[in-house]
Amino acid sequence: MRLLRMGALKHLPTTLGHEAAGVVSAVGRDVTGHAVGDRVRVHPLLNCRECDYCRTGRDMMCAQQAMLGHAAFGAAPMPLYEQYHDGGLAEYVRVPHWLIDSLPDSVSFDVAAKVQDLANAVRALKCADLPERATLVVTAATGTMGTATVKLAEHFGVARLVLVGRDTERLQRVAGLAGGIPAGIVALDELPEDWSTDGTLTRRLRRLAPAGAHAVIDFIPDGPALGQTMAGMATGGTLVHMGGNSTPLSLPPIALMMHCWRFVATRACTRQDTTDVLRLLETGTLTADELITHRFPLTEALKAMDAIEQRADDPMWMTVINP
Repeated sequence: MRLLRMGALKHLPTTLGHEAAGVVSAVGRDVTGHAVGDRVRVHPLLNCRECDYCRTGRDMMCAQQAMLGHAAFGAAPMPLYEQYHDGGLAEYVRVPHWLIDSLPDSVSFDVAAKVQDLANAVRALKCADLPERATLVVTAATGTMGTATVKLAEHFGVARLVLVGRDTERLQRVAGLAGGIPAGIVALDELPEDWSTDGTLTRRLRRLAPAGAHAVIDFIPDGPALGQTMAGMATGGTLVHMGGNSTPLSLPPIALMMHCWRFVATRACTRQDTTDVLRLLETGTLTADELITHRFPLTEALKAMDAIEQRADDPMWMTVINP
C-alpha cells in the first residue's frame, strides 16, 4: 500500500517479489553462460548499463534504476522496468540474463534470496570508510538491514558496536550475531519521553563511546534519531543513511563543518557488492542461515507481508517465501 500511495508501482497489475532464487526453467536462444537446471539468484536492480554511473561501478545511481518485482522511483524513461516489472511471488519469473548469478552448491535458495539485503549492508559498510578497530553505531539494529550489518561488521574491522533499536531484549538477541564483537545497547523505548528534543540519545551514545563513534549506519525510516546519533560521532566520523527518513535533519551545517562530519546516503547496493557477498558465502567466510527467522509458503504470501509490516514476532530478522 505504501508503494501504491507513493505512485512507485508504475505498471499495474504487477507481481511483487524483488528477492528471488531458484532453478532456471528456460533460456532465450541467444543466452550463453546459463542453462536449464542451473541454480541461480536474481539481481533485481534494473539499470541502463550505458551511463557514466553504470560504467564506473555506481549503478545504483543510474537514472533508469528500478527494481524488478518492486518499484521505480525516478522520472526518467525506464524501458527495462516496463518489460521486467513482475517479480518473484509467482511460479515463474522472467528476467534479463545478465541479472542472473550462479549459486554455489553450498548456498541455499533461502540465503540466496537474501543476498540483496546482505549486499545493501556491505554497501553501507563500504560507505562508512571505517578505520581499523572502529566503533560503529547501527540504528534500527533489530530489522533486516540492521541484523545484516551486525553480522557483517567483523569483516570490516569493527572492534565495538553500539546497537540502537526499540526494545532491549530484541537488541540483546541481535548482539549475539556480532561474532564476539562487544556490543552496547540503547533502547529507544526506555529513554525519557522527551528524548527526541533534549539530546538524551546523544548522551547515551557518548556514555557508551566517550570518544565518539567512527561511524553511524542509520536505517531508521522516520523520526528525530538521525541527528542525535550523528552528534554522537567522533571528529571526522561518517553517517551513512539508508533508511529513507523524510524528517528534516536538525543539525546546523556549522556542526558538520566544525566536526568534519560526513553525511553519505546510498539507496541501494551495486552489482560488485552482491559479488562480494556471494564470494563470502561460497568460501564459508560468511554464514547467514541464522538470519532467516521466518518462512512462509507461497500460498500465505499475504500473511507473510502482513507479518513483515507488523513485526510482532520476536525475533523477526529476515523472511522468505517458499513455493
